[in-house]
Amino acid sequence: MITRIDDCSFDTALGDLTDILHACVQDGASIGFILPFSPDQARAYWQDRVRPNLQTGTLDLFIFRENERILGTVQLIPAAMPNQPHRADVAKLLVHPSARRRGLGRVLMAALQDRAIQLGRTLLVLDTRSTDPSRILYQSLGFQIAGEIPDYCRNPLEDRLEPTTYMYKNLS
Repeated sequence: MITRIDDCSFDTALGDLTDILHACVQDGASIGFILPFSPDQARAYWQDRVRPNLQTGTLDLFIFRENERILGTVQLIPAAMPNQPHRADVAKLLVHPSARRRGLGRVLMAALQDRAIQLGRTLLVLDTRSTDPSRILYQSLGFQIAGEIPDYCRNPLEDRLEPTTYMYKNLS
């Protein structure tokens, strides 16, 4: 089941969110972190970076829960600048490695897209490491490639730089 987490329900979800982020980084996901990466660092990300934005209403946090366990999450971040009221960023689509290849990413992205439309956002933007399987997922969901930046991010497992692909989807 997909739900949106708010500040009141954040503490209940924090343990599972920490586990998902930590497991995804350990599995090689390029989501801003590199190894070594501890559960404490994962927890700090959620508490220090996500929770304040939930409190101010500048971020929507979606979760996929099955049997009382959160297995996936994604964030919608509406652009804040006055000349971008039509745009929102997609961030941190994470599915626990043990729950992948079941369509959870697609379901999470559908909920995110519905919320974007509800908020009057007609353009979604994201970036992903060019070699990540998520790029294929995003393309299958209708995202278009805007371009690629070489040497944009460090590989989470090895000391080498990799390209990142910027993508967009028009919702109108």
